[in-house]
Amino acid sequence: MQGGAGADPNAAPDWRSQLQPDARQRIVNKIMDTLVRHCPVPLPDGFSELQRIAVRFEENIYSVATSQPDYLRKISLKMLSMETKTQPILNPALPNQEVIVEKSRKCRICGDCSHKRRSSN
Repeated sequence: MQGGAGADPNAAPDWRSQLQPDARQRIVNKIMDTLVRHCPVPLPDGFSELQRIAVRFEENIYSVATSQPDYLRKISLKMLSMETKTQPILNPALPNQEVIVEKSRKCRICGDCSHKRRSSN
């Protein structure tokens, strides 16, 4: 049998094969930007944790999306929901900001980790 068992020679190539690795990295960087603004954690360990969360989140969406537009839509919707559900908060990792009272809260991106969240008085 040509093309392997069950392979359809007329089928379009999987959308994942057409998405360049640098495009995925840019998306991970955008996710990181959002995480840093909304889930601040102490540096440097916290930054590494946010990086792992961003990569894991992107990989999860990449694996379940049915097409590139679906992949981009799922990521955009999740990031938009973070932006609209929370006000930007102070992050001591960013310059010209001050540290204020901390409260523990679930991460709005992955939902299964706990980060220190800053809130104003």
